[in-house]
Amino acid sequence: MGNGAGTLTEETVVLIKADNDIVVARQQGRALASQVGFSPGEATLIATAISELSRNIVLYATQGEITVAAVANGVRRGVVVVARDKGPGISDVRRAIAGGYSTSGGLGLGLAGVRRLMDEFEIVSDVGIGTTVTAKKWKQ
Repeated sequence: MGNGAGTLTEETVVLIKADNDIVVARQQGRALASQVGFSPGEATLIATAISELSRNIVLYATQGEITVAAVANGVRRGVVVVARDKGPGISDVRRAIAGGYSTSGGLGLGLAGVRRLMDEFEIVSDVGIGTTVTAKKWKQ
């Protein structure tokens, strides 16, 4: 987080290998969002974004990790979610985040949905190396 994007105050890492790990990551994110002061509805949106990112790891990369952390930027507080994997990478990131695009044939929200749910969204993907998605939600 050396780009001045906020100070991490607490961090939880959940290894993602199977569907039950998605549930754990979701619960951790919801709990942290509540601690930061998000409403139950906002905490659900954050948990939904975590579900989507975790499901992508299980579907495409077989394993990876979700990190959830509280962040502060001046008086603003929020939650940052980082999804990392060493999977096949995404060859066309713009297409993958445009929406309506799924290589799994699933009906999930996908990366476009995560981008809509969160306030900040960044994806770095290298084919054959892996993908890192960083998404932040700031408390209004």
